[in-house]
Amino acid sequence: MRAAKITTKLKTQVIFELRNEYRSAELIKMARIKRNTYYYWTKHMDCPDKYTKVKEVIQEIYPQHKGHYKTPKNKKELDKKGLILDPKTVLKLMNQRGILSARSE
Repeated sequence: MRAAKITTKLKTQVIFELRNEYRSAELIKMARIKRNTYYYWTKHMDCPDKYTKVKEVIQEIYPQHKGHYKTPKNKKELDKKGLILDPKTVLKLMNQRGILSARSE
């Protein structure tokens, strides 16, 4: 599995926590994100992730099949469980979890 990369959402959460100690403008500049991106993520910080259940199922499927299932087979397993998604979305979610897929090897 690959290490997760630092996302703008994560950077925003750090800035949000440090905003009382330091100036937000300076933190935004240091994080190299746009100001409107920061405000977008602070607005949507409390929104639940709509793919939480799917990510959990992907995390369960992968070790059950000893890591041999790649994006197409994972999508078929998700379809069997009633979670209909686009293959690109499955690939994106697998990459977010650090699970290697057929396209990323």
